[in-house]
Amino acid sequence: MLPRTYEGQVCSIARSLEVVGERWTLLIVRDALRGTRRFEDFRANLGIAHNILSDRLGKLCEAGVLERSLYQTRPDRYEYQVTAAGLDLWPVIMSLLLWGDHHRATEGPPLLVRHRGCGGSLRPGLTCDRCGRSLGPHDCDMEPGPGAQPAGASVSPASPA
Repeated sequence: MLPRTYEGQVCSIARSLEVVGERWTLLIVRDALRGTRRFEDFRANLGIAHNILSDRLGKLCEAGVLERSLYQTRPDRYEYQVTAAGLDLWPVIMSLLLWGDHHRATEGPPLLVRHRGCGGSLRPGLTCDRCGRSLGPHDCDMEPGPGAQPAGASVSPASPA
């Protein structure tokens, strides 16, 4: 049986997987990059169990991908904000999105990533298909694509969009 960690590996991919390789983690980062900040909003978007979400958010904060800040007292409630290290995961998330659109989205892309500057689409290499500009997390808007769930449709917790 394989160990659940990569401690013995001298490899940057293995070290990265220690941070983002657990189930749900990249989906949490995806949602955070799209503007989700609060625990209950992550739960509602993902359909993830409370204990798993709490664990993953804690690990992402510990790793410096997200930062937790108090927004309410009595009871204490926190928001999670993307750090510079979290923003650096945007190319990874977008590359996975484009790969999934190409190889796994039989109904079409569930999410379209558009260049805010000209309305073009994100393409592999993280450039705009219209103007050719290199794009980053602050250059794009996202909108439902042809493979998106219709309004009111339920998404299985095991297969979020």
